[in-house]
Amino acid sequence: MAAALATLAVVAGCGLVGGGDDDVAAPPAATESASPVAEEPEFEPITESPTPEPVVTTTAPKPRKTTKTPKATEPTQPAFWSELPACAHYDKTKPVAKKTVKKALKSASARVYWRTEAPTLKLNYPLVKAIAWQESGWQTNIHNCDGGTGVMQVMPDTVDFVNNRFGLQYDAKNYKDNAYAGANYIAWFTRWAGQNYFKENYNLSTSKCKSHTSWCLLNVVISGYNAGQGAIEAAAETKTLPNPEYVAAVRSLMSRCECDQF
Repeated sequence: MAAALATLAVVAGCGLVGGGDDDVAAPPAATESASPVAEEPEFEPITESPTPEPVVTTTAPKPRKTTKTPKATEPTQPAFWSELPACAHYDKTKPVAKKTVKKALKSASARVYWRTEAPTLKLNYPLVKAIAWQESGWQTNIHNCDGGTGVMQVMPDTVDFVNNRFGLQYDAKNYKDNAYAGANYIAWFTRWAGQNYFKENYNLSTSKCKSHTSWCLLNVVISGYNAGQGAIEAAAETKTLPNPEYVAAVRSLMSRCECDQF
């Protein structure tokens, strides 16, 4: 919506090593002869030295590799649709299959929206799919309290702006138009933010961001989609995103999303 509103087990085992005493055979018992005979000289009995028990040798354990302490994860905002407010609702239309929605989002993200004024400006599917999942869970018949509609939760004013600005006739109730309207607005916001705050650099790569909530073009665009242009203008002086939890949620979904199964 361009509106408000996203296991390690260590097993240890131990073994017991046991040893047993060697059995020593007793010397045979003497028997008496029937007739007396001269005494035979006595000999010292020869006994075998006990076999020493084997000594188990072990290799000294290698030191464990130390691992760096993982950075604390940035807090994220639950997806609007996962905690649906009372005033939100579903319409009576049959929801479009998510595999079909995925095709529409891929198509919308692949389109070039600024061929002349900003030909280097290109959207990417991970960004578009993540915003759409955070906004609606790819549900085509969901409506928010503030008027956000469908897959991209586009607002009526946003659709009107895109249609008037680019001479289009998008209908937010149509899931394809909804995807294109949302992607078009992302492209427009990228152009606007790139011109005003990033020296006309329109690179939406994650490599340009120090973190999920730092002030970079990608994060600003995600933030603006949710909070609006005015909120970004107000935050520009301090370069602090007005909705870091929303941005962190979308950034996480870009790399790992339940929607990837469709």
